[in-house]
Amino acid sequence: MRKHLNTLTTLLIGIALVTACSKKDVSSANTTAGTTTTDALAALDLPATAFNYANIALPAYYLGPEIIAQLNTPNNNPITDNGATLGRVLFYDKSLSANNTISCGSCHKPDLGFSDTAKLSKGFQGGLTGRNSMSIINARYYANGRFFWDERANTLETQTLMPIQDHTEMGLTLDTMVNLLSRTTHYPVLFANAFGNNTITPDRVSRALAQFVRSVVSYQSKYDVGRAALAPGQNPAVTPFANFTAQENQGKQIFLAPASCGACHGTETFVAPGSRNNGLDLITTDNGVGAALGIANRNGEFKVTTLRNVELTAPYMHDGRFKTLEEVVEHYSTGVKNHPNLSPPLRAPNGAVVNRNFSVAEKAALVAFMKTLTDRTLATEAKYSNPFRNR
Repeated sequence: MRKHLNTLTTLLIGIALVTACSKKDVSSANTTAGTTTTDALAALDLPATAFNYANIALPAYYLGPEIIAQLNTPNNNPITDNGATLGRVLFYDKSLSANNTISCGSCHKPDLGFSDTAKLSKGFQGGLTGRNSMSIINARYYANGRFFWDERANTLETQTLMPIQDHTEMGLTLDTMVNLLSRTTHYPVLFANAFGNNTITPDRVSRALAQFVRSVVSYQSKYDVGRAALAPGQNPAVTPFANFTAQENQGKQIFLAPASCGACHGTETFVAPGSRNNGLDLITTDNGVGAALGIANRNGEFKVTTLRNVELTAPYMHDGRFKTLEEVVEHYSTGVKNHPNLSPPLRAPNGAVVNRNFSVAEKAALVAFMKTLTDRTLATEAKYSNPFRNR
């Protein structure tokens, strides 16, 4: 009889544990004896039910086959609400640097389009990063799935752990990272919510960070308001937007014209499918993708980030050489260099460089159009903000 009672008790405890771990809000995971979930998460400003990261109400033009084909989310790491919540906490956690001074969010600030105002960002001991901090907006739509300016990381999951271990950026080993996270009260709860149990591993850290980064999608700009108002079948490249000024519509037409800016920043995610050499230099001192992958005919190529929120992400290019959008437009107007690996849209059929030679009015119109891609909601939405109460 005692044996049967013990068996029944064990079964009931098991059912209770499974039920507790199966719930989806941030308060669901078991905590250590004597510690409530509220106490465990006291350092964090998190809602009782996780924010919606997995099922964002994207506009219809974000759901077409051309844009779906850009997605780089692997089948084994779909975005979940609790996974991205964990990723958000990790993204802003300065304890992931060797001296508790730097987080991912230190160099990728929401109010700056998830980038940095410095040409080169400062690491945990004041050293400078090798390149400008790239915006993470619409990262999920970079079709070839590679990351960093030189595409040395073959997936976002691989990329997320590399700054943590970098001797300039954050300076932490993965073993130290796991030990630090395991000693907190909140991370066991968050890992259990995200993955079903509280085991903390580098792989789970990378997957959660990747989920959060992929959740950052821009679709609420002035451009989107105008685009959503078009009737089915109307071409946004040639149809004026009713909410645009004449100058903004002129800039849109120039930008989206065949073989123009949209040739590299394609589709309405404004992300290229792969790296490009955009003629910054005739002779490169930073060979970018070519150096990282050991492919000489890709020297001087760099990942092409989205132009959404580009108004907020100055300075521009991998080395932050351009301070303003006006300087960027001037480069494409008169400054493209005839590099051997120059991107095809910037080269004429006869081999000559294509400098657009925009008029003053056209240059101003292009800048005005790019500013319509500014999505202020990403800078203010709580689900993308720093969740730590005292950091």
